[in-house]
Amino acid sequence: MFGLGGMSLTEQIMYSALGLVLGYMLPVMWLGRQITARKKSITKALPDAIDLLTISVEAGLAFDLALQRVTEKWDDALSREFKRVLSDVRLGRTRRDALRDMAERTGVEDVQTFVASIIQADQLGVPLTKILRIQSDQMRIRRRQRAEEAAQKAPIKMLFPMVFLIFPALFVVILGPAVPRIIGAGGLGG
Repeated sequence: MFGLGGMSLTEQIMYSALGLVLGYMLPVMWLGRQITARKKSITKALPDAIDLLTISVEAGLAFDLALQRVTEKWDDALSREFKRVLSDVRLGRTRRDALRDMAERTGVEDVQTFVASIIQADQLGVPLTKILRIQSDQMRIRRRQRAEEAAQKAPIKMLFPMVFLIFPALFVVILGPAVPRIIGAGGLGG
């Protein structure tokens, strides 16, 4: 029926179950990796985008025009989210709701913090330039902390490849020429 005609019933059931599990798990794993890569891309692009937003707002542009400037400058996941925010605002939604939806869609903590500070500044009447400058500084500090954390994890990640791949090859290179001399001198083979 499924091209499994030469197999017993138990083998057919086993292979069908295996196909069912793989057919379910592979797309879930692929989607999980895509989500993780998108979140990393957004996290990586956010400090630079906030810097450009800060410069644009300090130069006199309105926040929406500064967002548009960011979307024109880059083509990544974050700029596409900003484009969606701008299109939502143009369609009549409030900026606050559009930004909250963006923070919820991305699921990135840094974006949620950024959006919350922008909304709070808008509600309290605090100048956006000041808030953007503070956010920009915080994002740079977080980027540096993430880089330091990754650098601290690197030796542990390199330990196993070194022990199992590099050190044995190094021992062969160093001890290789000495083995025939030891065998020839009768040191091992008595």
